[in-house]
Amino acid sequence: MARVLLLYLSLGCSAAHGRTCMSAQFKKPGDYILGGLFPFGMNTMNLSERLEPSIVVCERLYASGLIWALGMKFAVDQINNSTSLLPGIKLGYEIYDTCLEPVVVIQPSLLFLTREGSTGIRVLCSYTDYQTRVTAVIGPYVSDLALITAKLFGFFLIPQVSYGASSEKLSQEEYYPSFFRTVPSDKSQSKALVELLDKFEWNWIAAIGSENEYGREGLGTFSSLATAQGICIAYEALIPADPSVPQDQKKLEKIIKYINETQVNVIVLFSVDRPVKALLEQWISHGLSQKVWIATEAWVMSDIVTSIPNIQTIGTVIGFTIKGGIVPGFQDYVTDLFASVQQESFCRASWEYSRYADSAVLGPQCRQCDNVSLHDISHLLENQQTYAVYVAVFSVAHTLHQVLGCTEEGCPKATVKSWQLLDIMKKLQFTLDNQSFQMDQFHSTNQGYDVMFWSWQQNSLQYIRVGDYRESLRIDMAQIRFHTVDSKKPVSTCFRRCEPGQIKRVKGFHLCCYDCIDCEENTYQSTKEDLFCTDCPEHQWSPIRSAKCYDRSERYLFWDEPLIIGLLVLMLFATVLTCLSAVLFLKNLNTPLVQAAGGARSIFALLCLLLMCLSFCLHIGEPSAAICMVQQPLYTLCLCACFSTFLVKSLEIVLLTEFTSCPKTFLLWVTQKRAWLVVAAACLVESMLCFWYIYSVPALLARDYKLLRSQVLIRCKIQSWFAFIMIHGYIGGLAFICFLCTFMVQTPAKKYNIARGIMFSMLSYFVTWIAFVATYSTMQATQQPAAQICGGLLCALGLLASYYLPKCYILLFKPEWNTVTYFQLHQGGAS
Repeated sequence: MARVLLLYLSLGCSAAHGRTCMSAQFKKPGDYILGGLFPFGMNTMNLSERLEPSIVVCERLYASGLIWALGMKFAVDQINNSTSLLPGIKLGYEIYDTCLEPVVVIQPSLLFLTREGSTGIRVLCSYTDYQTRVTAVIGPYVSDLALITAKLFGFFLIPQVSYGASSEKLSQEEYYPSFFRTVPSDKSQSKALVELLDKFEWNWIAAIGSENEYGREGLGTFSSLATAQGICIAYEALIPADPSVPQDQKKLEKIIKYINETQVNVIVLFSVDRPVKALLEQWISHGLSQKVWIATEAWVMSDIVTSIPNIQTIGTVIGFTIKGGIVPGFQDYVTDLFASVQQESFCRASWEYSRYADSAVLGPQCRQCDNVSLHDISHLLENQQTYAVYVAVFSVAHTLHQVLGCTEEGCPKATVKSWQLLDIMKKLQFTLDNQSFQMDQFHSTNQGYDVMFWSWQQNSLQYIRVGDYRESLRIDMAQIRFHTVDSKKPVSTCFRRCEPGQIKRVKGFHLCCYDCIDCEENTYQSTKEDLFCTDCPEHQWSPIRSAKCYDRSERYLFWDEPLIIGLLVLMLFATVLTCLSAVLFLKNLNTPLVQAAGGARSIFALLCLLLMCLSFCLHIGEPSAAICMVQQPLYTLCLCACFSTFLVKSLEIVLLTEFTSCPKTFLLWVTQKRAWLVVAAACLVESMLCFWYIYSVPALLARDYKLLRSQVLIRCKIQSWFAFIMIHGYIGGLAFICFLCTFMVQTPAKKYNIARGIMFSMLSYFVTWIAFVATYSTMQATQQPAAQICGGLLCALGLLASYYLPKCYILLFKPEWNTVTYFQLHQGGAS
C-alpha cells in the first residue's frame, strides 16, 4: 500500500516539476565497467542524406529503451549492494543510445574498444594484454545491430550479452565467439508458432515479416518449419522497415491488398513493433475485416502497437512473450529515481561526474529523457523485456565472481581481461530469484515462452497468460475468446477453386494449398490439372487467363486503311501532275522554254518520276520475297534517272557561268545528244549498286511474332543498312553536286533562271529526307512503310513544284514568254 501511495505522489511531483536530470544517470564509475547499448531514441532523419560523418542524435524518445536501460542501472546497483555476489567490488557502467540504427551503434561500440583510460584503439599484433575500456557489453536490442557489434567485440573476445537479439545467425560460434543472449533464438519461437497453428488446426495462413534481420531470418525459419508441418502459406511478404517513405508506403498498401485477397483468417506477424504499427494502422484505416493475428515477442506487448487508435477492431491477437516475469523491486527503484532526479543536490552530483567521465566523447545521452515524467512510462514498468536485461547483467556478475575467485569475505581486486570471462561464461550456471539459468550450446539462456492473449474489457487491454512453451506447447483454449460471433475459433483452410485459364501454384509442396495464378499473355492452361501454363505456338497468341490459343492475324499495310487511302490519293495527285507535265512538255518540246529545261531529257525525267510514284504501290498489301527484293532498287533507280538529268543541266550551267574559258569540248558532253551518255553513266553506277544490293544483301521477307500482341507483322527487313545507305547515298551525292553547281550561279533580279529551279528542287529533296529519317527512326515498325511512301511522294511533289510546275505555268498562261526574243532578253541563267 505504501509503495502504491509513493508511486502516485511521485507521479504528481514529476508532472509539476518539469525538466529533470535523468540524462545524467547513464554513467557510473566502478572497478569494472559494463558497456550498455540501449535504444533511448528513434531516428527521425534520412541517414542517406548525411554528407559528413558527424554524430547522429535521435530526438524522438523510445520509452521502452529507457526502461530497459534503467533495468541495467537497477541490476548494477543491486549487485553493488550485495554482500555475497561481488563483495568489496563496485561495478560501473556507461550506457549509450543506439537509436535502433546501425550507423549510430558503431560509435559507442568503438568507444568500448578503446584502451582503458584513453579514447584510442591501439593497433597491435596481439591483444592478449590489451585492457579495453569495458569488461563486458550489455545489448544491443535488435539483431541487425547485434550482427554488427558482435563482429567487433568478437575480435577482441569481449563478452556481449544481448537482451533481445534473437537471430539464428548469432548462434554460430565460429563467427560470433563472444556473443551471448538471455532470450531464445528465433528458431525456438518459430517452433512455438508452428505448434500453435497446428494446435488450432490452421493450415492456410499469411506470413508477414519486417524488412530487417529479425523479420527476414525469423520469417524464413518459420516458413520452412511450417511447410514441413503441412501448413500452407498463402502469402508471404516483408513490411518495409521505414513505411514513411512514399515508395515503401505503396509497398505496404500492396501487402495489405494481397493479404485481403488471399482470404486467410490467420496472419503470422514476425516483426518488430514499428513496422507492425504501420501495417495495422493501414489495416484499420481501410476498415478491413477482423483476423487472428499471431504475434511474436517483439511486438505482442509493445505500447507502440497497443496505443494505435481503434486497435481493438483488428480481431484476435495471440502471441508469445519471453518467460521471465517482473523484476522484483524495480518499480520502487524507478519511483525513487524519478523523485531523486528532481532534487538539485542529486542532479548537481550527477552532472559533476558526467563532466569527468569523457562526456565530450559522445556527448550527453538521451537528452529527451530529461523531459520524461514517471507518468509517461509507468505503464511500461512491468515490461518483461526488462527481466532479460536484468538476467544479462547478473550473468556477467556471476562470471566475474568465478573469475575473481570471490568468497564470503570478499573479492580480490585483480586485473581481469575481457577474454578471460569467455570460458566460464560458456558453461555458466546461476540462480536468480529462485530460477535457474544456464548458457546452452548456442550461448543462450532459453527459458521458453508464455502464450499471451489480448483481452479487451470496456476498451481496456489486459494481457492474459493462456499457456507456455518450453519443449512443447501447453495452452488453455477455453480462455481465448475469438472475434467471431460465437467466440469460437475461425476456420482457415485451403479451399479456393481456380477459374479456367488459371493454374495452381502449390505453396509448400502441398496440393491442398495453392494460389490461383493467371496464365500470362501468350500462354494458356491446356488441362485443369496443369501446374504450369503452356506457351502458345509462335503463330498463335492468347490473352491473359486463357484456356486456349488463337491464330494470329497478319499485319501489313492494307489497301483499305484510312492512312493508306490518304497516301493513295496523294499518289494519284502526284501521278496526274507528272503525267500532265510530261504531256505539256511533249506538246511544247521544240519551244525555247522546254529546250532550256532539258528538252527530251525533261520528259524522260518526268516519266522516271511517274514510275517512282507508282513503285510505292509495292509497299502496300502483303509483301513477298520478290517484292522485298525490288522495292528499294526500283525506287532508287527511278530517282537516280531523274536526278541524272538535273546533273547534266547543272554541269551545263556551271560551265557557262563560272568556267567560261573552258574548252567547248567539255560543253558538248552536257549538251545535245552527248548529254544522254552522262545520264546513262550516272544510271549505270546506280544500277551496279542496285545489282550488288539485290545479289548480296537484299531485303528479306520477315515475320515478326513479338512486336504485336495478337498479330504477326509481315514486313521487308533490311538485311544490310550499309548497302541501304550506299544505294540511297549515291542519289544524295548527285543531289549535292546539283545543288553546289546551281547554288553558285548569280541570279539577276526579275530574270527567269533555270539554276534557281534546280537548286530549290535539290533543297526540297534534302529537307524531305532529313524529316523522313528523323520520323522513320522513331516510328513503330508497323507504320514505317507508310512513312517511306509519304517521304517519297513529298519528294516527288517537291521536285514538281520547284522545277516543272513553274514551267507548265508559263506554257499554259504566259505563252508570250516562250519566244526566242523574250527568252534572250529575260533569261538569267543558261539555256
